[in-house]
Amino acid sequence: MSTDLEKFKAGSPMCGTLRMDRMPHIWCPGCGIGSEVNSFAEAVKRSGIDTKKLVVVSGIGCTGRVAGYVNFDSIHTTHGRAIPVATGVKLANPELTVVVFSGEGDLSGIGGNHLIHAARRNMDIVVICNNNFTYGMTGGQVTPTTPGSASASTTPYGNYEYPFSLPFLMDAAGATYIARWTSMHSRNVTQSMEEALLRKGFSFIEIISPCPTLYLRRNRLGDGVDQLQNYQDNSILKHGCDTRETAIDFQGKIVVGKFVEKSKPTYLEASDKCSIKLVGDDYQLYGKTIPEREAEEKAEKERIAARRAAMAAAEAQGGAVIAKPKASAKAAAKKASAKAVAAPKAAKKAATKAPARPVKKAAAKAKPVKKAAAKAVAKTTAKKVAPKTVAKAVKKIAPKAVAKTRAVAKAAPKKTRK
Repeated sequence: MSTDLEKFKAGSPMCGTLRMDRMPHIWCPGCGIGSEVNSFAEAVKRSGIDTKKLVVVSGIGCTGRVAGYVNFDSIHTTHGRAIPVATGVKLANPELTVVVFSGEGDLSGIGGNHLIHAARRNMDIVVICNNNFTYGMTGGQVTPTTPGSASASTTPYGNYEYPFSLPFLMDAAGATYIARWTSMHSRNVTQSMEEALLRKGFSFIEIISPCPTLYLRRNRLGDGVDQLQNYQDNSILKHGCDTRETAIDFQGKIVVGKFVEKSKPTYLEASDKCSIKLVGDDYQLYGKTIPEREAEEKAEKERIAARRAAMAAAEAQGGAVIAKPKASAKAAAKKASAKAVAAPKAAKKAATKAPARPVKKAAAKAKPVKKAAAKAVAKTTAKKVAPKTVAKAVKKIAPKAVAKTRAVAKAAPKKTRK
């Protein structure tokens, strides 16, 4: 890995929200998914939500690889099953913010039934759909959104099927938030993602994105930059537009904007209401009563509002660092008491360690002197003692050694000469 890339990763503003150790990503040059992930990371930071309670679920396909790049809890699940997995996560722990990030083939093709029913139930999840009109990872086949007359590997002479208009489909199914942008509208994408993260109910964001490797090349539409120019020239902004007017023709006009934003009880809220009728006010979900959950939600909203206000103030001052919200008085008191308890212990340790340091230093200095003295004594004693000890040893050992060698010589057979 180059030093420049390491510096970029370390200094990136998205370092906390993306897994920088997995960069660079796998998406093709000119693909719009990378910019969508960047917008999502920015939206998460701006929203102020607790990222420890954020879960990203994605299916199979080019967009399905998003789950591996975000620095949150994430699930990369099977083809077309991102929404049922996300539904299970939300039902298991309603406190989590659950986001589905996948492609139009995975969501409206293989998993189309799940998409419709999640919108119908008003499941409290966010669905971000990258629509590039093709199955990018499996060979460029036609999808439920491929415009009429567009070429694909399965329709080489032009698509003769009638495509879905996903905003219209979601509106008919009952989604409470619907927006569409292109990958050129990065700021609008970020804003819509931020709004979806902070609201309740089923939110659907469609992002029209170029696939330069398969869709653009097969249809001779240039590269990713050419397609971004096409988005700029042919996008029509219509907030609150009737979703029946959002169909996309081949290289035709693209209606973008926030089309639907309404409020109605979510699946869990409707379930709670029904359960209260049967059980009464003592009804609990996951060990908490409804008033307790409402109080927690209110506290969380206040925390998010405070963080967003701090972010706005930091941006106004031109500062990049956002201060964390101040801890509560109880937490501050606990911290102070812990410091007070730790202070005497630290002082005691310092007192016991202080006199030992000079002694240790002196001992360390004395060690080489002792070694030198020992060597000198060893040399002098060796000179005096060595000759005498050697002579004594020779007198004792020599006769015995001679006797042994003679005995061995007698016992050995004599060599015969030829």
